[in-house]
Amino acid sequence: MTSEAPALVEDEAATLPVQIRYLQWTPIIAGAFAAAAFAFVLMTFGVTIGLGVSSASPTWRDASAALSLLSGLYLILLAIASFGLGGYLAGRVRDGVGAERNSDMETRDGLHGLTTWALAVLLGAIVMGMVSPAAVTGPSSSRIAGSTTSAEPLLSYELDRLLRSPHRLPNADMSVERAEAGRILMTGSSRHGVNGDDRTHLIQQVQTLTGLAAVDAERRVDQAIASSRSTIAHARHSMVILAFSVAVATLLGAVGAWVAAVAGGRHRDGAPLPEWMVLPTGASQK
Repeated sequence: MTSEAPALVEDEAATLPVQIRYLQWTPIIAGAFAAAAFAFVLMTFGVTIGLGVSSASPTWRDASAALSLLSGLYLILLAIASFGLGGYLAGRVRDGVGAERNSDMETRDGLHGLTTWALAVLLGAIVMGMVSPAAVTGPSSSRIAGSTTSAEPLLSYELDRLLRSPHRLPNADMSVERAEAGRILMTGSSRHGVNGDDRTHLIQQVQTLTGLAAVDAERRVDQAIASSRSTIAHARHSMVILAFSVAVATLLGAVGAWVAAVAGGRHRDGAPLPEWMVLPTGASQK
């Protein structure tokens, strides 16, 4: 009697169904890191060959609408490829349930891909949140906070032309004057544009700093206002395209991660792909 008890317990334990967690975090984390790394590689390649909606280079001002649209399309393809890789890895690596495939198993695979997508997006947002403030502020931000403006990175070329003078000392500090002129030029993109008082003050400032005659200073200020308005409008259009591309790419990345995870689960179990994933025979032959 006593010698048979352990065998009975072992038999009962062997007949119990294996409980597998609905979400397995090891393949999810692995897929998220793979998606983030692949996205970084493709993003670096795109920026290198010039597929960037916006850039710190002055040549971005000459970028056409077609290039902006092409950059947005590349961003969408990048998201589908990278999130698809992460979703496929999560679905392929996760443990199966050891039973016949059904719709619930495909749902689990798809949820692994979707969770991988969410984690990768969260990782990207955290990295961008950590890098962006450091790149913007810099180590000496407390010293120059009162003499800088948001116009400086956008309208730096216009400010250079506006305050250019061959008689100025090389080490002259004009950060305060540039900041004030930049704030005035930024108002040129508003509905009313630069008001008369600001325009007059800017003309006097240019005349004092550059030594130009009143007529030449006025002409230079008008050119700077017109150029700034065009530059700001171009930047706004680029940001609209960028925001739309990011939104579409993120949503399509979620779909790609789900589909790729389902395909990875099928390959894991040796099952054929669903009919909606396979091209018809006639279309493939063509």
